[in-house]
Order: sequence, then structure tokens, then C-alpha cells
Amino acid sequence: MGNKQEELETCVRLKGYDLIGITETWWDSSYDWSVGMEGYRLFRKDRQGTQGGGVAFYINDQLECMELHLGMDEEPTESLWVRIKGGAGAGDIIVGVCYRPPDQGD
Repeated sequence: MGNKQEELETCVRLKGYDLIGITETWWDSSYDWSVGMEGYRLFRKDRQGTQGGGVAFYINDQLECMELHLGMDEEPTESLWVRIKGGAGAGDIIVGVCYRPPDQGD
């Protein structure tokens, strides 16, 4: 995990991204100490009860944002939705990251 996390942080610093979405994080509570990134707020939804899956967002901590709960927890697709407050005169932006496991039926 360490090398991938370091690569991500280096890329983010070089490119100056405001938003990074990740699927198949494979994270659980054992990763709580190691997945934070300086300058970013982390939103994540880990797969419950089984290994694999999971989705996450890193959002620049200078942006005002909040997680949205759309009542989709029973859906077969793992998803995470965040509202980012728009600047003066601009509307808010809603972004989502989704993952549908390949073995999931239609």
C-alpha cells in the first residue's frame, strides 16, 4: 500500500488536482491511519462484509463540500456522492464515483 499511496500523493502534488476519485480501494478500518493525504479531505465507502470493492474521493480541503446520501445503499453498485459548493455566481457541483462488481448480475 505504501508505494501506491506515495505515487498518488506525488502525482497529486505535481498536477494540482482538486478532486480524485478511486474505485476498488479494498480498504477497511485497518487502513484508517494510512490513507489520509495532506491538503485533502477524504470521503470513502468501504465494502462491508466482504473483501474488495470500495470507492473513495480525495477533495482539496480548500473546497467547501459535503457527502450526499441518496438512499442508494441497497443498490448493487457501490457509489459515493459529494456536493462541492460553487464559487461566487456559480452553482454547486455534484460528483459521484461508482463501482459495479463484474460478477454482479444485471
